[in-house]
Amino acid sequence: MRPPRPHNAFSTLPTPLLPRNAPPARAPRALPVWAALAGCTLCAAAPQGTFAQAAEAQLPTVEVSGGQAAAQRRFDAAASHTAIAVDPFTATTPLVNLSELLAGQAGVVASDRQNYAQDLQISVRGFGSRSTFGVRGVRILVDGIPATMPDGQGQAATAQLPSASQVEVLRGPLAQQYGNSAGGVLQVTTREPRPGGGASASIAAGSFGQRLAEASLDFGDRTLGGLVDISRFETDGWRDHSAAERTHLNAKVVARPDADTRVTALLNLFDQPLAQDPLGLTRAQWNADPRQAPTVAESFDTRKSVRQNQLGLVVERALGAQDSVRARLYGGTRTLVQTLSFSGAAANSAGGVVDLDRDYYGVGLAWTHTARTPAGLPLSWTLGVDADRLSEHRRGLVNDAGVPGALRRDEQDRAGNTDLFAQVDAWIAPTVRAIAGVRASRVRLSVDDRYPASAANPDDSGQRSWRRTSPAVGLVWAASEQLNVYANAGQGLETPTLAEMAYSQTNSGPNYGLEAARSRQVEVGAKWQGTVHRMEAAWFDARTRGEIVPAATVNGRTVYQNADRVRRRGVELTWSARAGAFTPRASYTYLDAFFESAYTGAGGAAVPAGNRLPGTARQVARFSLDYAHDAAWTVGAAVDVFGRVQANDTNTESAPGYAVLGLRTGYTWKTGGAVRWQAWARLDNLLDRSYAGSLIVNDGNGRFFEPAAGRRVMVGLRAQFL
Repeated sequence: MRPPRPHNAFSTLPTPLLPRNAPPARAPRALPVWAALAGCTLCAAAPQGTFAQAAEAQLPTVEVSGGQAAAQRRFDAAASHTAIAVDPFTATTPLVNLSELLAGQAGVVASDRQNYAQDLQISVRGFGSRSTFGVRGVRILVDGIPATMPDGQGQAATAQLPSASQVEVLRGPLAQQYGNSAGGVLQVTTREPRPGGGASASIAAGSFGQRLAEASLDFGDRTLGGLVDISRFETDGWRDHSAAERTHLNAKVVARPDADTRVTALLNLFDQPLAQDPLGLTRAQWNADPRQAPTVAESFDTRKSVRQNQLGLVVERALGAQDSVRARLYGGTRTLVQTLSFSGAAANSAGGVVDLDRDYYGVGLAWTHTARTPAGLPLSWTLGVDADRLSEHRRGLVNDAGVPGALRRDEQDRAGNTDLFAQVDAWIAPTVRAIAGVRASRVRLSVDDRYPASAANPDDSGQRSWRRTSPAVGLVWAASEQLNVYANAGQGLETPTLAEMAYSQTNSGPNYGLEAARSRQVEVGAKWQGTVHRMEAAWFDARTRGEIVPAATVNGRTVYQNADRVRRRGVELTWSARAGAFTPRASYTYLDAFFESAYTGAGGAAVPAGNRLPGTARQVARFSLDYAHDAAWTVGAAVDVFGRVQANDTNTESAPGYAVLGLRTGYTWKTGGAVRWQAWARLDNLLDRSYAGSLIVNDGNGRFFEPAAGRRVMVGLRAQFL
């Protein structure tokens, strides 16, 4: 049996807590696991450096490199935690969508919809699979700043991948400690500025008019340094009426005024002036021509434009050998205009054009203290608070053949959450570690209806609050130096979003009777690592009461209700090896997601117990093989396999399973000793398979299917100036 490692070897999420830079003069220290789990963003993205070394019990130090320590921390985590390292220079992919990086992660499905008017579909163990727009049920963080709003609605498009260093996913009960709508947690972390500065640039082009240009600049040193990254992406679209263009800027400035303080400023600007929406297709339309768009897409000119600007500030301070604090402050604006596929001219309609102006902001504070148990083993606890708010002016207008017309909706919506949390992390024996936490959440949504009230369209003003205390516990047993066994359990909640609560079946205002879904999860897993092979296995079972499902669709308004019981259970397996220049990997997920209780769905349709949860495949697998030659040439291939996916709650429509093959390659070289170059290429859907890449679940018009693109190629060239 191994003795307890230094406390810095046992952080769970995220690995950015691991200091990658040279430690300060004082003894190395690191945040404990529950500092990492201390709320949505307070400690979720503690950057590298002094603060991340501020709270270790005084134990002998083990020196390990950054990459080795990060892997060790994931190995020792009491949860299913995946970290995908991102090297924007050597990546053989354009880094436009998160789906490029999340492919093949056990328990995770990220569907590229080939539709930039709608965000990616992301689900973790079935949570989020039923979302028809945006990301639901999965909490998204970018550099510790929520990309998920207080009502639970999230957006993944604003993560700037060309400047990222890693993407992480936390699955299972411990994820619920991140608050509302945390069936899983996804985090994107911006890389650290390169000391001494530098610059890079890249271009890429591909099938269907894809064009990408990106440039970055690093400046300063370790005391004060930063980076700026800007990219421009355009596509003509594989399907008709699916062109898009967007510009994205991401900036990060890091200041270390002394050995105990770190200040990080984050700026993110996202501008998508055009994204045509090709909508979904019926099965008949899909069979006839998967590249077409329905006629209503052209007649109503369905599209979306988005502009989002955000600024964040994170201050970290070591108060002494045993105490540290971390504070965050952020704010932003988001403007959106979306033209839908109907006119919305009826008196009781919400309109066919959505015009939204949103302001949002948040603050948070966490305090971590470390000590030792009476037996002399590591002990730490964390206390903290999160508070996030949004206020949006939402208007609905008639869609007059693609031109905004008369006003049909005018309201001021607000959402906010206030969360208190406490966690403890302690070794209770030399090879057994226990973690426990509790999070008390209050979520409040309100509507101030400013549209003139009438019999057909009454006043929708009102408010609703939900409260939930979510506990979680976990154990890790270090069975040997190569094997860890863990188990954990927890509870969580998922409140209705403002959009889901907006309407009731009686047309008498918002559905203030809609309840929050409440989940209970358990998980048991094991991790084994040897000199060549690494394997992980996890069994999970999640039971949800009050799942939010459609009840009716009237004049473009979708009304929601609560279903009694939904269950998600399954197994995840991953394996990887390193055999010389070859790196094979495999992942497999078995997910049994179904309604445990019958209910009556939209249009009075009966949904019997046992029906599968739409948007979930029972089996998903990926097999990949990479070969690296002399650190210059890389060649890789991957096969993705998906089982059949149900399209609606009644299980009367489904998308068949499929398997697709992709190839990729890259070559790196230097010129003049000061410039590194990389040329890369990828070929996706090599066999030109026709399949549904994503589904619009429970679509009221039966347009469930979003066909994936056929065979496609993309090539790129990058230059890095040292």
